[in-house]
Amino acid sequence: MLGAIPLTLSLSACVSTKPVVDNKPDEETPEARALTARGPERDLQYAAVTDGGHEIPAVPYWQMDPKLLRQRVENPTGEPPGTVVVDTPSRFLYLVEDDGSAMRYGVGIGRAGFSWEGEGVIHWRQHWPRWKPPRDMIERDPALEIYSVANGGMAPGIMNPLGARALYIFQNGQDTLYRLHGSPEWSSIGNAVSSGCVRLLNQDVIDLYDRVPYHARIVVRQQPVAV
Repeated sequence: MLGAIPLTLSLSACVSTKPVVDNKPDEETPEARALTARGPERDLQYAAVTDGGHEIPAVPYWQMDPKLLRQRVENPTGEPPGTVVVDTPSRFLYLVEDDGSAMRYGVGIGRAGFSWEGEGVIHWRQHWPRWKPPRDMIERDPALEIYSVANGGMAPGIMNPLGARALYIFQNGQDTLYRLHGSPEWSSIGNAVSSGCVRLLNQDVIDLYDRVPYHARIVVRQQPVAV
């Protein structure tokens, strides 16, 4: 169930994001400001990659809090294997695995991400999705008309606000418009962001997409998971 949030209140969810801006690392950052030690495993995890013909830049993960980087942890959620759990206040997403562990990813939570709580199913998944802003968003910003449904939306690409992958959450056969999606804006991970639902680093959303079971159950919590 959706808890206390009616489905009708979620219908403007993640479609209300906007095109992203380039988010390059600060190459002049002094070593003293590094938050995470560099290493070959992490370098490989967050290296630049060509995916579907698109060039995803490397993530300067050393400038991020290490707790927000992809890592295997003991399952703290109490949910069965195959379940995706979004811990909204802690900015974590867990994919529960068979051995009592979970893969944990840092996320950024948009305004729509704070308005949805409950359970659903990842009913649809897409590589390099097109982005189609809703009519009310276009009315507020007419420059977005070129990305309207009638015009076919914004083409897939690194600046597309849905990133490299999107996972679409349904409940009772209906699209909640609640999304898990990629983003090149690495500095937004771990933060409350201005738009969208749940964003992951593009490298992380690709990893999640490849791991998540078909029609996986998803639980979104507005109370922190006990660790």
